[in-house]
Amino acid sequence: MSAPSSPVVASWELALRLKRRRDQLGVEVKTITDALGFSRNYWSAVENERKILSPESLVRIIELFEFDAEEKQELLALRTAAKERGWWTRYSALFDNEIQRLYGLEQGARSIRDYENLLIPGLLQTADYIRGIMLPDVTMRPVEVDQRVEARLRRQQRLTDKSDPFKFTAVISEAALRQQIGGRQVLRNQLVHLATLIEQHPETLDIRVIPFTATACGLFGGATVVLIDFDNPQLPTLAWQETVTTWGIIDDSTQVRNLTTTYEDAYRRALDKSQTLKMIQHHTKELD
Repeated sequence: MSAPSSPVVASWELALRLKRRRDQLGVEVKTITDALGFSRNYWSAVENERKILSPESLVRIIELFEFDAEEKQELLALRTAAKERGWWTRYSALFDNEIQRLYGLEQGARSIRDYENLLIPGLLQTADYIRGIMLPDVTMRPVEVDQRVEARLRRQQRLTDKSDPFKFTAVISEAALRQQIGGRQVLRNQLVHLATLIEQHPETLDIRVIPFTATACGLFGGATVVLIDFDNPQLPTLAWQETVTTWGIIDDSTQVRNLTTTYEDAYRRALDKSQTLKMIQHHTKELD
């Protein structure tokens, strides 16, 4: 079963396929601008997903790039999907373009691998835990906190959609099981929720804890690292990296490959699924 349609993924695939084809044929940008009356800046915006071609212009590009009839229909379908509005656009006043892009990529992904050094991953958080993270920000109005909690819980629907199984792997530090975000009771309820999810979704949820006894890990010192994979073999793995002050999508193939290798090493150093569940349950009892 394929992942749900996402306008962000459709827009990305459309731009990627046009750019790859142009490079493959060696078509100069000037040839395109002369043929369609575009400026170089406009075509750059098309290839960088900031603009979506009109149906007429896309058909002319398809002819110029010598796509066959099947590819033509695929590209036109991608354009139609790219013009749709994802659920995350309702929250555009709260989140910048990069974060909205992340949500759109999640929606159309087949699997996600996540590393967190101090927090429970966002896709696994309870509402109270989310509030506990946000409330120290004195600049955030209560209504904004409510909307951000709502948005994060909406993201989580992708995890539990029974009609479309979604693979989520998370490597987290043991510190995330001990840091009392929101207070002792909030953390306890969060750990109960985490254990419940693990037990209810054994086929699609893979949580691994790196214990305090681990002596090394390439991701130590990192904050959040996410690797996003897709059904379509034409779409490469993307990465998301986040710290307190910076965040964004990484599409450079070398950087993504290095992050993937480091993530796989962290995964090997973590406890297995059974040991992880036992540790979560142990720390839950300590909070009774």
